[in-house]
Formats: sequence, structure tokens, C-alpha cells
Amino acid sequence: MLKFATIGTSWITDEYIHGAKDSGLWELAAVYSRNALRGEEYAAKHGAKLVFTDLEKLAACQEIDAVYIASPNALHYSHCKLLLEHGKHVICEKPLCAQAHKVRELTELAAHKQLVFMEAIMFLHQPQLKALEDALGKIGRITMAKLDFCQRSSKLDRYLAGELPNIFNPELETGAFMDLGVYCVYPALFLFGKPESFQVSVNRMKSGADGSGILSLRYPDKLVSLTYSKLGQAGADSDFQGTEGTVAVKSISQLNGITLRRKDGTVKEVHGSDEKYKLMGWEAKDFYRYITQPEESRAEYARCVELSILVSEFMEEVRRQAGLVFASDPDQVVHP
Repeated sequence: MLKFATIGTSWITDEYIHGAKDSGLWELAAVYSRNALRGEEYAAKHGAKLVFTDLEKLAACQEIDAVYIASPNALHYSHCKLLLEHGKHVICEKPLCAQAHKVRELTELAAHKQLVFMEAIMFLHQPQLKALEDALGKIGRITMAKLDFCQRSSKLDRYLAGELPNIFNPELETGAFMDLGVYCVYPALFLFGKPESFQVSVNRMKSGADGSGILSLRYPDKLVSLTYSKLGQAGADSDFQGTEGTVAVKSISQLNGITLRRKDGTVKEVHGSDEKYKLMGWEAKDFYRYITQPEESRAEYARCVELSILVSEFMEEVRRQAGLVFASDPDQVVHP
């Protein structure tokens, strides 16, 4: 069993801890919080023995093998770099970094240190991914795909009331594309590769963040549309349309609710639904396997790293075309 620490005390960290513990492979050794009282409460909630308010001390702790990072996007690079430099394996919430060169730098650092550095993206680690690929192989030539993740933010009412929650603050490298759009970009690039061209339109909020967007990808033989929003709730599935049928996916981020609809009208359920912590548990299991079985998992881990870099490069291109600029972007002017 390996010991891990967490950075971040939000609900997503709760789910990861639950999933990691449920796997039977991980023990929660420590938590980090800038607020000591909050850290003590969070450690007591999850049964961690150690609490840190100093990241340097956490990174130097010999009782920790790996760290799960769920800090604000703008802090991912510095947090990951510090921990990798101190010999910790790292799994970091999506998106890893706003700039692709930082992702490449961190992956090179991890390789030099013989450490695992992994993006926490549920799509890649669910066993039903194979079921999705099998179903897609039964619908003939895919000519159109629609990938959707529109989910009204729980922080939207606060924003509308005049506050500036983190998720709508571009200084923290957030917004709909970085938060939800990435869940659509991953399957598009995993299944079809980088498009030959793309167009993007965004709904910019007064804070400067994007509240929603539509991204259209053109391939030689298909069109793929990505819709994402934190301003409203979707009521329709994602789907892949082929000459012999359609595969619908209720949740593209979790790969839940997969249905195969053949052209003769017959319908088959491919996969139902899972609890969130179970989905994150698959990430924790693969993270453990990549660390403890490096030779056996080398090709799979390399594919994850390669895809993380590809996604970060493409998302940076999309942001540039959309005018979604962050202060950390080189040689760019931040829009007011």
C-alpha cells in the first residue's frame, strides 16, 4: 500500500480520497491547507494523521509517496514542480497547465526523476472506455459527433449577485473551457486525433472568463462539435453518428449511460452509471499501477503522457483563437 497526501479541500478531493481508499491500494497520510483549522478539520474527516500548511514541508516529508493536487488551475504548475523536485509521484486535476510548454517541462522532470506524473482525467481510466470503443466499431463510418458538457455552476448565483467565485476568475486560469471543455476535448483527440482545422465561439462574461462555448472540429471525413457551459444545464446526450447506427453517451466526462442504437431501430445498453468516487477510484488504481508496475504499464502510461501534452497544446491554440488570454501566457495582452 502506498501513502498519499492531498492539496485541496473541495468536494472533488473528497471523492478522490474515497475512491483511492476504496481501491485498497492507498492510505491517506496527510492533507494540505493554507488554513490550519480547515486542515485539521479535513484531516479528521478523512482520517489523515498529518496536516501541513507549508508546501515545502509536505514535499520533504518522507512518509508520503505521492500527492493528489486539486488546487486552483493557476497553481498547478508550481505545486507539481515543487513536489516532483522532491521525489513525489503526482496526480493533478485537469487541466494540468494553461501552457503546453509547462506540461512538457513537468513531464520531462518526472521522467528524469523516474516519477509518475499523471493528469486526473476520468475518461482515460474507466473500464467502459473499451466498451465505448467496441460500440463505435459497430456503427460504420462515423460522420458526425456531438460532445456536450453543459452544467450550470453551483457558483453562478454568487457571480450574478456580484461576487467573483474562483471558477469565473480568469486570474486563476479558469472558465468554462478550462473546467468543462477539457472533458470534451479529451475524447475528441483520443478517438479522432488532432483536427485539420477548427472554429470556436465563446460567451464571455464581464469577469473576462468564458461562461460557455462552441468548438467545431473538421476532420477529412467527419465533423465534431463540442459544446460546454457553466451557465445552463444540458438536456441532451453526447452522440456519435455512423452510417450503421448511433452511440449515445449520457455523460461524456464519466462515460456513463452508453447506448448503442442500430439503424434498424434496435437499442442496446452498453453501460449504465457509477458513483463518482468509483470513477475516481479507477484513476487511483491506474496511478498505483503505473508506479508499482512500470515495465508492464510503460506503453499505457506513455500514451497518457502523450495525450496530456496533445490536449494542452490544442487547448492553448483554441484559447488563442478565442481570445481567452491569461496573465501567464507569454507575449499576450489580457482582455479586460
